[in-house]
Amino acid sequence: MVTEMNDESANEALLRPVRSGNVFEETVNRLLQLVWLGVYEPGDALPPERELASKLGVGRDTVRQAIKSLSDAEYFTTKRGRYGGTFFADTVPRRHSTVSRRVWTPADIADLLGMREVLEVGAIRLASRRTLTAVERDVLWMRLSEVEQAGPDDYRRLDSRLHLTFAELAGVRTLTPLLADNRMALNELLDQIPLLGPNIAHSNHQHRAAAMAVLTGDESGAAGAMQEHLSGTAALLHGFLDGAPTRQGNEDRDATDLVETGPHGPPGLPS
Repeated sequence: MVTEMNDESANEALLRPVRSGNVFEETVNRLLQLVWLGVYEPGDALPPERELASKLGVGRDTVRQAIKSLSDAEYFTTKRGRYGGTFFADTVPRRHSTVSRRVWTPADIADLLGMREVLEVGAIRLASRRTLTAVERDVLWMRLSEVEQAGPDDYRRLDSRLHLTFAELAGVRTLTPLLADNRMALNELLDQIPLLGPNIAHSNHQHRAAAMAVLTGDESGAAGAMQEHLSGTAALLHGFLDGAPTRQGNEDRDATDLVETGPHGPPGLPS
């Protein structure tokens, strides 16, 4: 299957060994990346505990605790019997307040978006230089079509998956996890601003232009389309968030300096 061949590279990149001392929290984070970045589809089976523990470099007890915690939060479901196992939930839950309570300053937002520009424009330049295999070309078309046909509930996940695909096509193994971490942080901000219909249409047009440039080996066109796309997202994020009020408990700081991520705003715009 084309999907299976493509998702294996993303799976390997995201399920990399945990380096932090907070092994439980980092394991939860890695599993959530598989959800939010669209590496697996709703209803797909989660890899076995033994495989996850080996790839993440943690004990099976840690994996088991992380899966149970996310199952309790309705990210995963468990089925018994011959075809049983742990599966991604058919409906992806909205982000929960305990997932992230980070406070962002305008400077933090600018830094995140600057790193995004470095990673994503660089990735699509490299992807456009490569001679893609037939499978890679089919995967790119599939990811593009999925985003263009997505409804509001699925747009964020499928949009993230398309951007991750551009990184995978660059052919640099260590690039995908860097972009994935940046994307997870970006999605925290995007979830705080409204989903705008005209922006979805604009983003889809830019996605298609970028994909076509990659498929035809047009490096300048690919970089230009991605740069335009990222600039539009940056403008909306700064417009909505640079003047956001502080969270409770930070009244001593200037209200224009902080924005808190969390589940309290409506779904975010496409990126």
